[in-house]
Amino acid sequence: MAELTLKERFIRSLERKDVDKVPVCAVTQTGTVELMELTGAKWPEAHYDPEKMASLAIAGHEVMGLEAVRYPFCNSIIAETLGCVFDEGSLDTQPYQLDHPCKKKEDVATISIPDDLLESKRIKAMLEATDIIKGRVSDDVPVIAGMVGPAAIAFYLCGAQNYLKWCITDPELLEELMIIGKKVCIEYSNALFDRGVDAVVIIDSEAGPDILPPSLFESLVLPHYRELTGEMKGHSIVHICGDATAILEMVVGSGFEGLSIEEKVDVAYAARVVGDRICLIGNVSPAATLLGKSTEHIKKEAKQCIGDGVGILSPGCGIAPRTPIDNIKAFVAARNEFYEDSS
Repeated sequence: MAELTLKERFIRSLERKDVDKVPVCAVTQTGTVELMELTGAKWPEAHYDPEKMASLAIAGHEVMGLEAVRYPFCNSIIAETLGCVFDEGSLDTQPYQLDHPCKKKEDVATISIPDDLLESKRIKAMLEATDIIKGRVSDDVPVIAGMVGPAAIAFYLCGAQNYLKWCITDPELLEELMIIGKKVCIEYSNALFDRGVDAVVIIDSEAGPDILPPSLFESLVLPHYRELTGEMKGHSIVHICGDATAILEMVVGSGFEGLSIEEKVDVAYAARVVGDRICLIGNVSPAATLLGKSTEHIKKEAKQCIGDGVGILSPGCGIAPRTPIDNIKAFVAARNEFYEDSS
């Protein structure tokens, strides 16, 4: 097969078509302290300023060699837009939640989608960053945007205690919040697609078995995934942290083209379950491996992932901010070496 462009390889992988080699990129956060120092685009400003967001995202591709530009670097945009309160974080910590609006059951009825959603401060900054990225990066490079999904939005809005309680006692309340989240994701993601984004990653770890029983995933979350993916105008990926093994078969039927998995999921087993029905993405550990292991160990694990059947080689979750650039370069090099060794 002739060598493909980065975008062709990425999209063909999501569509489960033949490729010359699997893409190597990150579908979760890519900002590192070294990149911030090199670009001058530092957290927390790069979470909020479109120019700095774009510069730091592009560096993940141009400096570290990842085969896509992925942004933003936090999961707070939708939650903050809907009324949650966050601390902005620091140079090496992401924004973290301080308060949520749904403290009581009655509060759920007060949550609504802003009429000017796309003009809200955080989402407008993301759309502006998209325009900057598309203006600076070759059209041959895939652009990936991330956002939290319906379950995560419900979790942020009502808080961990209520989420865990209501999923048993009042699932209809969580569903109300998930419906709002789904509608926001549809409008927001389609605005990104209209500006040239190639894929949207829905980060929805709060839907996974580590938090939500698989039976509730099937009854409460899965129908909204199907509606969400049915309305999205571009390529879609879902990322679920933790051990998603118990819901692999259900996610295959969700409409997402890609499933990003953490290292707790055995790739070889997952590949046997999903076959060619969804693109497996992952799953080298960002904390246990990419942050602190030797470059040779990183390469070994990355090659194992490819051999076990990932369709896109990627960290299993967001890259830790203190990860050395050289470690990510080794991660990318491992993909090239895998195919050189196989030829």
